[in-house]
Amino acid sequence: MIIERIPRLFAPLYEKAAAMAGNRYYKQVAEEVVARMKAGKILDLGTGPGHLPIEIAKTSGVITVVGIDLSARLIEAAKRNALRAGLEKRVYFQTGNASSLEFPDGSFDMVISTGMLHMLRNPVRVIEEIYRVLKPGGEAWIYDPARISSQISPKEWRASLSLGERLTFKLFQLFARINRPREYHREQVTALVSQIPFRTYEIAEQDGEIRLKLLK
Repeated sequence: MIIERIPRLFAPLYEKAAAMAGNRYYKQVAEEVVARMKAGKILDLGTGPGHLPIEIAKTSGVITVVGIDLSARLIEAAKRNALRAGLEKRVYFQTGNASSLEFPDGSFDMVISTGMLHMLRNPVRVIEEIYRVLKPGGEAWIYDPARISSQISPKEWRASLSLGERLTFKLFQLFARINRPREYHREQVTALVSQIPFRTYEIAEQDGEIRLKLLK
């Protein structure tokens, strides 16, 4: 069984973990994105509380980012984070399903996703949607599973949790055992991509994370 949306009960824990990784993982990815794309419009799929779009906007003053997520709770958090950072005019968030994007063909110069692929019920459909909303010559970067947890000190994480959050985390661990996501390797990712007519692609593995880059 795969549940694609972060359940509302666990959203605050996800928010906290993402915030702790923001200055590490997301900042690094943002720098890689901006080094590749100097200007334009980016779509971030499975944006969660929006730390990656916000880091991209902080790094570049000319890139606009739209982030979508199935979780309304996390989108609410993303909007608050953008407002707090003073970036609400260049970073936009909305609830949405990556398998049925509400954007016209060729809307984006780049599509990015960190840590979403393994949670998808129909990854081929999502990659088809990525292809559709990309402009000709646009790129998609899919990193999975995002090594966010490796950027967080276990000691720091435990110390940050209240008693109620610790109980919720135990429930989350039970949920994670029931909601078993896929584990992708190079061969499986290659098979997925071969079903969509991207011009070229490259797959790299880094510290257990698959990094897929696609060119339309």
